[in-house]
Amino acid sequence: MATKQESASVPDAYAELESRVERIANITAGAGVLRWDQEVMMPEGGTPARAKQLSTLSSLSHEELTDPEIGELLDELEDAELDDDRAAVVREIRRKHDRATSVPTELVEEISEATTNAHPVWTEAKEAADFETFAPTLENLVELKREYAAHIDPDADPYAVLFAEYEPYLDLETAERVLERLRDELVPLIDAIADSDVELGGAFDGEFDADRQEELSRDVLDALGYDWDRGRLDTAPHPFSTGTQFDARVTTRFDEEDLLGSITSTVHEFGHANYTLGLPDEGYGTPLGESRDLTVHESQSRLWENHVGRSEAFWEFFLPTAAERFPALADVSPRAAYEAANQVYDDNVIRTEADELTYHMHIIVRFEIERELISGDLDVEDVPQVWNDKYEEYLGVRPETDAEGALQDIHWSHGSFGYFPTYSLGSVLAAQLYAAAEDEVGDVDAQVRQGEFDDLNGWLRENVHRHGAKYTTPDLVERATGEPYSADAFIDYATEKYGRLYDLDG
Repeated sequence: MATKQESASVPDAYAELESRVERIANITAGAGVLRWDQEVMMPEGGTPARAKQLSTLSSLSHEELTDPEIGELLDELEDAELDDDRAAVVREIRRKHDRATSVPTELVEEISEATTNAHPVWTEAKEAADFETFAPTLENLVELKREYAAHIDPDADPYAVLFAEYEPYLDLETAERVLERLRDELVPLIDAIADSDVELGGAFDGEFDADRQEELSRDVLDALGYDWDRGRLDTAPHPFSTGTQFDARVTTRFDEEDLLGSITSTVHEFGHANYTLGLPDEGYGTPLGESRDLTVHESQSRLWENHVGRSEAFWEFFLPTAAERFPALADVSPRAAYEAANQVYDDNVIRTEADELTYHMHIIVRFEIERELISGDLDVEDVPQVWNDKYEEYLGVRPETDAEGALQDIHWSHGSFGYFPTYSLGSVLAAQLYAAAEDEVGDVDAQVRQGEFDDLNGWLRENVHRHGAKYTTPDLVERATGEPYSADAFIDYATEKYGRLYDLDG
């Protein structure tokens, strides 16, 4: 316990720590804008300079975080009497500082430059459907990330170390347990759907002008309450959202034969941006103004995409707006739109185009492959073959090209090994949060049917967004829902929803 003399210095030590942390946050946010620019509007020839710029910022951020004076401030505050907010800030910075001080600055720079240079290589390889073009780059990234993990904890499973980069408070064993349960519960459900006589889909067949799709995407963002004063909509080959509570940007993509895909993609990215915009302004620059890692972040995007955007109530509300942009939809009923939005098709090989159920099989494939890559049990050159074999085993479909197979995702070009499980973990949490919101807010569907989203969003603001990273993931979930993190709500939701859609009890 701190002495009175030590306690007197606590305010000064905390203020200094907070000042240093805000500087790191500003560097990180600046790098985020440069990465956004690279994927949205940077000229193709800009990569060499951008790689150097991002490498420099990454090095600066790392040097700031590993400064011995930060360690001294943390030591001084370790046993001090702090309120809950300040204690959370110290906890989060201590975790980041301890990880960062384990990794040499030179390696951080090397990884940053390698991932920036990897982006155009991945893009070229995907366009040519040629994995061999990307293989040397991927092999280098795997080696760099193994080295990174070894510096942090040489005695731990390197994949567990990398997974903790994205979800530090739900351990890898929890992730494995949830993924196994999804596989055990969803595969029989998917098989039963395949055997069902019910056929869904067809409501969105046709061609839809890309410019009008963009207008419709803006309509849906307007309807959901996106803050245009702190955001913008652009296009990117791989949709994403990025930013801070003062500037949270959304990207989407348009396929003239897939109107539904652009709508669900836009709603998904809205969920991410909405969470970011809901973080407290006064917390900016500290963990109190940062999101609670990727499981929670993904829960927000999947909640809005699946529980709202794929609901029958949403289509009763939004279909008239879609029909104004595309008169060919005038004869489509809300029920038909709802059924099309929830069609299950296990013959799809593209993760981002997957339905709500088979999506998790796509995640499991990636999870299993990247675990073996990092452990050294799988050689990079064998990834396409193993990828295709697993797709055939889990989904009964085999990618015809590398672009449809192991090159379809951007994540590995970012060096993001351990990221994929958070998609399924977030989907599970989305169901748990939505069920808790319904218990407290009342009939959410009735509100959505009227285009009223304030109560649902208000519940999320109160129970998730405003806390930033104050609580660990398990604590945040239990505070918001009254229950420990669990797949129960998702399994119940999926079984009931798809049982009705496909008449599985009839």
